[in-house]
Amino acid sequence: MKIVSGNSNLPLAKKISTHLGIPLVDATIKKFPDKEIFVEIKENVRGEDVFVIQSTSFPANDHVMELLITIDALKRGSAKRIAAIVPYYGYARQDRKSGPRTPISAKLLANLISIAGANRALMVDLHAGQIQGFFDIPTDNLFAAPVFISDIKKKFKSGNTIIVSPDVGGVVRARAIAKRVDCDLAIIDKRRERASVSEVVNIIGEVKGKDCILIDDICDTAGTLTNAATALKNDKAKSVYAYITHGVLSDPAIERIENSPIDKMIITDSILARDDVIKSNKIDILSIAPLIGEAIERITDNRSVSSLFA
Repeated sequence: MKIVSGNSNLPLAKKISTHLGIPLVDATIKKFPDKEIFVEIKENVRGEDVFVIQSTSFPANDHVMELLITIDALKRGSAKRIAAIVPYYGYARQDRKSGPRTPISAKLLANLISIAGANRALMVDLHAGQIQGFFDIPTDNLFAAPVFISDIKKKFKSGNTIIVSPDVGGVVRARAIAKRVDCDLAIIDKRRERASVSEVVNIIGEVKGKDCILIDDICDTAGTLTNAATALKNDKAKSVYAYITHGVLSDPAIERIENSPIDKMIITDSILARDDVIKSNKIDILSIAPLIGEAIERITDNRSVSSLFA
């Protein structure tokens, strides 16, 4: 087994490497003056199972090309099997035609990864589970839920806690966590007039006097999240916490979170945190390196990955 890291999230790759006790492959990934990407694998990978760790986060297109070119370099270096480990799968929100003459970019990216030479793909908390069907190679969708559940059980022991889904689409994810931590479930009924703009219409469930925990997969500009937190507070919630897998946190997300009634927001390290994210007093980061590392071991040993979440 060998592990190669792109430039999108080197700290996460190093944590996975440490967890597995396997050093990262020596590789050069750089840009020419015209911004073309060049990759050189400086170790022998012939006949090896190689795992390429690369989130397609900002700048998404550069990181996508790094991933594809790295896979191609490994294929031409005669690697036996190549697995694309993409903790954050960009373009996942473009998973269907949203209108006439619009793309399904999540499918296009899946095609590119397969054609580049990947034999397997692994992601964490895909925005839509059906994206697994976009791939014509074995695909695993890991869930950050075990990481969140462990942290929730440590921090919330009063029995006065309720899990909240910020929209109807996230109910399955929120219900699964509510079941594991033995909590009730509430749902935010929202309307989205256009991309990145939403309005809370109603709260389904009793949140008065309770510690509310919002569960979601992606936080981009934090509009939905902060609107939900404000609505919960207006409905007399005692406190509001948020557990988010992928902290995209595009501007003005940090400012919105700092000025919102959210007591604390917890994200994973699927995306490399910027300095302003690290410095924020309202944001904590949990690592998913042990989760991904365990999945990699199971894939290598031909053991079940799904049993991680049984």
